[in-house]
Amino acid sequence: MLPELDLGPITLQTFGICFALAFVGAGAVAARGLQELGKPVDWAYEMVFAALIGGLIGAKVNYLAENYDDVSGDLLGNLLSGSGLVFFGGLAGGAIAVLAWAWWRGFASLVLCDVVAPGLALAYAIGRVGCQLSGDGDYGEPTDAFWGMAYPDGTVPTTEDVHPTPVFETVAMGLAAALLWNLRGRMRPGGLFALYLVIAGVERLLIEFIRRNDPVFAGLTPAQLVSVGLIVVGGGWLAGLYGSPSKARPA
Repeated sequence: MLPELDLGPITLQTFGICFALAFVGAGAVAARGLQELGKPVDWAYEMVFAALIGGLIGAKVNYLAENYDDVSGDLLGNLLSGSGLVFFGGLAGGAIAVLAWAWWRGFASLVLCDVVAPGLALAYAIGRVGCQLSGDGDYGEPTDAFWGMAYPDGTVPTTEDVHPTPVFETVAMGLAAALLWNLRGRMRPGGLFALYLVIAGVERLLIEFIRRNDPVFAGLTPAQLVSVGLIVVGGGWLAGLYGSPSKARPA
């Protein structure tokens, strides 16, 4: 673990570095996709800025809502703190902001959804590198498996061997990003984003079974309930696109 990186008089948070790199990586992927479509490359960085602002707001709102009893005494302080960046809240807030940007640019279409899909998966994979380096508590339950590791110097330390779930998620979503990138242009409009929803939902649904989060309904954690929603939406979307022989033919 390396929660902080000391560069002389400057101390940088490794999670913050990975957070920034995640947006840069997503922007680079989107820029390439836009270039292939003949759209202005600068749009990618406008999208990233919109996603950054919307994502931060969405993540914080999600965090405050899930932990209201713990943070109600200092809502403003928790809102402005560096912790509490919940992925699904950030995804929702970022999506709303990007849709607003797309409406302004006249590019609100299924093609846009497909452009951002590989970058979303890549950004998640990079973000989990930050979780691993900082030891921020996103690790899993105790385990005797050979891959178990402790986080004694993490920001949320533990000396017990646990599942290093950030590593698992980085590998899984890194592979997902590669798959989505290679499938670009081969699916009907919207299909790539629908596939991303299914992959992201399945990945998080499964990883939650070995994480430390508590179930809230039907034995599932809040993240798993959202994951089920993503799988249903993405799966239904794909079924609508490819559910009949006439729709299954390449565009």
